[in-house]
Amino acid sequence: MNFKTLALAAAISATFVPAAFADMAAYRPVTDANVLNPEAGEWLMWRRTVDNQAYSPLEQVNAKNVGELRMEWSWSLPVGGLTEVAPLVRDGVMFVGMNRSVVQALDATNGNLIWEYKHKNPEWTGGYHASQADRQRNNIVLYKDKVYLTTADAKIVALDAKTGKSLWETQAADWKKGFSYTAGAMVVNGLIYTGMSGCSIADTGGGCFIMAHDAETGKEVWRVNTLSDLTRKEVEASWNGIPPENRYGGSAWITGAYDAKRDTLFWGVGMPIPWAESVRGTQGGATLYTNSTLAIDAKTGKVKWYYQHLGRDDWDLDSVFERVLVESEIAPDAKEVRYMSAKVKPGKKYDVIVTVPGKYGTAFVLERDTGDLLWARDTAYQNVVKGFTKDGKSIPNADLISKTIDQTVHVCGGRSLGKLWQAGAYSPKTNSFYFPMAESCRDLTPNPGEYVTGGALGFQKSGPAQAAPGETNTGRFYAFNVKTGKMEWVKKQAALFTSSALTTAGDLVFVGDSMRNFTAFEQASGKQLWNSKLNTSVSGNPMTYSVNGKQYIAITTGPHAQTPTAVAVNPELKNVNDTGHSLFVFALPEAKAAK
Repeated sequence: MNFKTLALAAAISATFVPAAFADMAAYRPVTDANVLNPEAGEWLMWRRTVDNQAYSPLEQVNAKNVGELRMEWSWSLPVGGLTEVAPLVRDGVMFVGMNRSVVQALDATNGNLIWEYKHKNPEWTGGYHASQADRQRNNIVLYKDKVYLTTADAKIVALDAKTGKSLWETQAADWKKGFSYTAGAMVVNGLIYTGMSGCSIADTGGGCFIMAHDAETGKEVWRVNTLSDLTRKEVEASWNGIPPENRYGGSAWITGAYDAKRDTLFWGVGMPIPWAESVRGTQGGATLYTNSTLAIDAKTGKVKWYYQHLGRDDWDLDSVFERVLVESEIAPDAKEVRYMSAKVKPGKKYDVIVTVPGKYGTAFVLERDTGDLLWARDTAYQNVVKGFTKDGKSIPNADLISKTIDQTVHVCGGRSLGKLWQAGAYSPKTNSFYFPMAESCRDLTPNPGEYVTGGALGFQKSGPAQAAPGETNTGRFYAFNVKTGKMEWVKKQAALFTSSALTTAGDLVFVGDSMRNFTAFEQASGKQLWNSKLNTSVSGNPMTYSVNGKQYIAITTGPHAQTPTAVAVNPELKNVNDTGHSLFVFALPEAKAAK
């Protein structure tokens, strides 16, 4: 297929507000130095930095004064759907990418609109593909003088950061087959890195891919197929004779991380499709590179190594979520972790990847040069990973892999009520990782389903969500130590934690839940220090920034995919009205902020 770059004039809609022009006068292009080491008060990409830590060095708002935090301004988001927004800030301008590929630039001090861009979306075929336009997460990134937008119709669009005008767009894949972007890009050293999604749809045989495009022209530089690698015999053998063109799944639907020292990307890959082994015909096969971390040479696209977190996935457990890069001593506590490598030299500093990659909630710490597993532990209760081999390979629970299409199994490690896109955050102050998820179980039965153009190929019957053994609710917010694997603290509640986490140098970790609570906890103890009741489920990605010496905390609200599922366990969650898509920004009173 030939993909060409188009200069646009009439196919888009950009609205510029002349009265707000002065707000953009001081806007500076984002340099590569800014990308690798952003100014303290700025937030240029999804998790602020290329290591995905979501940690801010700002500390004007801190554990001592957060109780005085108040709402500074709010803004109604103009589109519906699920709210998985990640606001960005540069030079006092907030950029908000939303569903249906709408982007707005706002004055970050008061929310006044500067410009708005509306992408012209096609007429979607099939319900599943159409839904992707209504769950666009972190779909923008800032670089040089541009805002780069990824769209549900599989395009990369370059916008002028000052005006919102479309400069060019690239068709990265054929949306008519079902390919789609549901997460945003990372841009480093002149290359735009993206992960393609939609590979659960009937016409996407051959798999998804991770790609690099030139940031000036949009021209494709390289791509990595997530379901086939002819340079590795074990990858091809893992599909039990199914040829590459008949393989499905492997969507790379969460943005990866970048290691400048190694010039390497670390990216997660999702589950195989159909979900059940007995339906997809891969009995006994690990289906590489699904449910894996890939280490990719950022210049060439060569896969340096891979680590598969869960082979033979029979349950839609999707090990695609955030990879977080950390430097830490490693000395696992044998009483806390489920696996520890014999190669670990206790007390030695390692460059590691910290990740809770799949819906079942097992935490992994990988060495960045080799992909070796250093330690792993369970967080929520799960029964799908039976254990680990001596060399750190996970062992799936074969007893829960349905042998026939009509066999029902009871799975703990929630398919639609477990770890999801809400990302964790790391704090160097505590060397701990903080992340939200849900803890649940349910019955699953394979289903042959139908191949329908534009429709998904999941093919599995699901029973209602249930609480894990001995539990009465599903909401969880965890904090574990990266060095030891020790669980420092955990919050359990009926309401789901429905936003990503944010950590700051003020000793705070912020997170939101489905019962309208936006909360700040003390990092070390988990003590609640501040809470604000908002208008609906607190969803999206909290972030913080500063303008003219004043620190702000921002979060969005709106519907979340997991909330309806949790009602089966805790009916009181029906009380939330899942409308009112909004952006809320908080700050200290002027007198406190000035100190």
